[in-house]
Amino acid sequence: MARASEARSAASRVFIVLLLVGVLVGALVAVFLVIEAQRATHAEAERVTSATAIAIAESPAAIDALAAGDLDAATRALEPYVLDVADAAGLDFITVMTPDGVRITHPDPDEIGGRYLGTIPAAPEPRTEVFTGTLGPSVRTIVPILSPGGEALIGWVAAGVTVESIAETLVRRLPLSLGVAMSVLAVGVIGAWLARRFTRRIAGDLPPGQLRDAVSSYESIRTLGEALRAQTHEHGNRMHTAVALLELGRTEEAIEILTETSRQSQSLVDQVTARRHGDPAVGALLLGKASQAKERGIDWRARIEPDAPRSSLSTVDSVSVLGNLIDNAMDAAVEASDRWVEVSLSRTDEGALLIGVSDSGSGVPDGLREQIFTHGYSTKPSGSQGRGVGLALVRSVVAEAGGSVRITGDPTTFHVTLPAASSARRKP
Repeated sequence: MARASEARSAASRVFIVLLLVGVLVGALVAVFLVIEAQRATHAEAERVTSATAIAIAESPAAIDALAAGDLDAATRALEPYVLDVADAAGLDFITVMTPDGVRITHPDPDEIGGRYLGTIPAAPEPRTEVFTGTLGPSVRTIVPILSPGGEALIGWVAAGVTVESIAETLVRRLPLSLGVAMSVLAVGVIGAWLARRFTRRIAGDLPPGQLRDAVSSYESIRTLGEALRAQTHEHGNRMHTAVALLELGRTEEAIEILTETSRQSQSLVDQVTARRHGDPAVGALLLGKASQAKERGIDWRARIEPDAPRSSLSTVDSVSVLGNLIDNAMDAAVEASDRWVEVSLSRTDEGALLIGVSDSGSGVPDGLREQIFTHGYSTKPSGSQGRGVGLALVRSVVAEAGGSVRITGDPTTFHVTLPAASSARRKP
């Protein structure tokens, strides 16, 4: 099962992640809509019961019937009236009662004359509550009925709808809520499918690990190619100059140019070859980057300790990590008045490889020292080579190897610590 998970392509993983996100969003939307529908249904019940109770309390029929003082006559006059109003308003009951709560009307005639089950306010003012009465739990609003002059309390009217009826209303609204949630889910599935097609078009069926290796290989070839191109260009210029001087008979100057070229390259070659566990590709990268730095007007400084171990990275990843750090340093240094880049390879007390790349650039603000490792982030404009990939790739490769990357300032220095490779695990 683990092997199947590891072999799953990056496109498939993107599809699964986005599909899960779509399902989660759809579920959250469904829950929200159901809760909102429940709240709206309950609020509507409160609004309808309150409006109906107030209308009856202010109706001349209710006021005149209660003001007369004859309860039987009031029942005969009001019972049909409130039943019609309750039916029209979609309510389960409307109860008219005396000031002390004796029912004058009720949907069940046997309950007339009994005590109202609910809260009767101490002061003549409306009150809405959820209470369990003879019809079960209900949302109800009780409103005072005042005498014709409005100075005395002559009765109460309570209008209510049962919780069961509210639930039935909610159930009728659920299909719409579920339909919206399913639409959101469908959009999420389509989006995940499109993202999978787009990712597969770029990455094929490569798993994430192989995709990262492919990017690392590309970055390694790119930075090594740039370095070798600069080195070839520099040597070509010197050779052309030396040939021209020889043709002009200025032999000593031609020899001096060729000697200086050899001396500068030999200094770095001596450091590379003195390293007991060196990597030829890394040595070639450093030689090329030295030429590239000179081409860009940057003072190149390299310090390679003879006992610096070889890291556990493959040749491709080693070139990619070091090349991207040097490229980043040169991009920063070229903006400074005093242009220099320094690269060091040494051994830590624990026997790990420590790579240091410093530059004379303006530095990295503290608030951006984590953000610069984010894929796609760059302070430089996009170009044909792309931006925002190098440092993110460096951290990914180093972390996968069990190493670490940190930044210090004054001067800006990237410190990369990598576990040393044992001779048995050393990669070509």
